[in-house]
Amino acid sequence: MQEHSSKVRSSDLKPHRSLFERLTALISPEPENRAELLEVLHDAQERNLIDADALAMIEGVFQVSDLSARDIMIPRSQMDVIDISKPIEEWMPEVLSTAHSRFPAIDGDRDKVVGILLAKDLLRYYAEEVFEVRDMLRPVIYIPESKRLNILLRDFRANRNHIAMVVDEYGGVAGLITIEDVLEQIVGDIEDEYDFDEEEDNILVLDSKDIHQRWRVKGLTEIEQFNTVLGTSLSDEDVDTIGGYVASHLGRVPHKGDEFDIGNLRFEVLRADARQVQMLLVEQLPASFSDE
Repeated sequence: MQEHSSKVRSSDLKPHRSLFERLTALISPEPENRAELLEVLHDAQERNLIDADALAMIEGVFQVSDLSARDIMIPRSQMDVIDISKPIEEWMPEVLSTAHSRFPAIDGDRDKVVGILLAKDLLRYYAEEVFEVRDMLRPVIYIPESKRLNILLRDFRANRNHIAMVVDEYGGVAGLITIEDVLEQIVGDIEDEYDFDEEEDNILVLDSKDIHQRWRVKGLTEIEQFNTVLGTSLSDEDVDTIGGYVASHLGRVPHKGDEFDIGNLRFEVLRADARQVQMLLVEQLPASFSDE
């Protein structure tokens, strides 16, 4: 009797659930993986339990753990660098025109990055009689192309670094990545007072794959610019941007990982949120793969 009484008292400690709650738990179990969780969150957004911005940031957090440095880095050929083997007067105009806060400093070769120069340190060039650029350089941080962005963001925060050089398997410089690049995967594009001419960065030419050209294209790139750079003739009658064109082609908001062909181009969605596609990888197809 005492044992039975003890069992009853033990069960009394559990919260009471109605029959309806137990049936609901059986019919709608808690999400067991990321896809199910995102489905629940999308449903919550559609019912206005969370707003689109919150959902987009949650999706961005998930994407950061999936992406690596090679996915979002600025390619080697597109890097703005200063060559300290040349007189400062030769590269100072480029510093002023690009208006970056940090520059990789090379010594005659893009594979020989000897330090990072902070633009603010150049103020001493105008204030001091003796100015040695090499003394102003900060240490370089190197990371492999395969480094996950969530780990890189943690390292950036822990070490208070804002920029890292990305190297390939042979130790050559493949590109660069900044903390802003990583944060933009979560909160979307971050515009500052110097982002007055973003068209130059809308389409980045990547290294060719075999003989076929590849580009990384922002979703907000205007179709007119896309056609000019890639030599295409996509219509801009109904939509203005390539992201809008892609959404119209699919008949829905694109998802990360979507792949599809349009003409002789293959599109892969690199980044998207609940509202729009943000980044695309576009690859030229061989003639035999083109749409008839």
